[in-house]
Amino acid sequence: MAESPAKALRRILDSPGVHLGPSCFNALSAKLVERAGFDYCFTSGFSISAARLGLPDVGLISFGEMMDQGRQIIQAVSIPIIADGDNGYGNAMNVKRTVREAIRAGYAGIFLEDQVSPKACGHTRGRKVVPREEAVMRIKAAIDARKESGSDIVIVARTDSRQAISFDESLWRSQAFADVGADVLLIDALASREEMKAFCEIAPSVPKMANLLEGGGKTPILNPTELENLGFKIAAYPLSLMAVSIRAMQNALTAIKGGQIPSHESIPSFEEIKDIVGFNSYYEEEKRYATNTDQVSSQNGTYSSGKE
Repeated sequence: MAESPAKALRRILDSPGVHLGPSCFNALSAKLVERAGFDYCFTSGFSISAARLGLPDVGLISFGEMMDQGRQIIQAVSIPIIADGDNGYGNAMNVKRTVREAIRAGYAGIFLEDQVSPKACGHTRGRKVVPREEAVMRIKAAIDARKESGSDIVIVARTDSRQAISFDESLWRSQAFADVGADVLLIDALASREEMKAFCEIAPSVPKMANLLEGGGKTPILNPTELENLGFKIAAYPLSLMAVSIRAMQNALTAIKGGQIPSHESIPSFEEIKDIVGFNSYYEEEKRYATNTDQVSSQNGTYSSGKE
């Protein structure tokens, strides 16, 4: 029997060292993460909102749109995927439905935050959080939904109270999330190495996640050894793939506008592109179902099954 996505993720969490996870935003970016040799991947609400809607991550993208994107990502790869569950899209009952749908979609894990609605993106201004009791009840509801579904999906409890209220408040909430059974803890927008160390010292038996926003976020970008020494188990890189994609497209458009094409060094060959998106795998599988009518030759020309 194949290992479930959640079990695969739990095996990663139980293994030594810190485990790095880029964030994807569509099926192609997820395939590239897997091809690069990563053991797991996150989805990024910021990047999905940008790629799918061309809009900022301020609560405009819907629950249904996020789940639809997630299903496409999960179907494209074999590595476990951790969902960006935002604030669960409402109260504790909404959180339960969000977790149940994430389980049905095939997610290995989901992180849930304590922001109000509409939410604000991490490391940006205007973040507000729900009261302590409601924040804890959201995580309890997520764990109940998991139990009721007979699943072992990993619940990552995130608090945004570091920016919204104070660092001490974020520590209190993280400990409370651990007390009700969260599998992984995340304080978003930790502002220093000292804060990162203090965070890792609470609830020592519960794995800690670092959210390392590239390009100017509030949390120091530490190397893997430094993260491991502080006590982190997993680390997310939420914007790298989206950011380099934006810059590459801008450069390509500048070249085309000038009557040129991007340099050979900046783009893969057509053969590489076909391999990445799956043409070669498709052709190999297609051979299993070949018939004598797949290729018909005549004096007027040749028909083939569509391969060049």
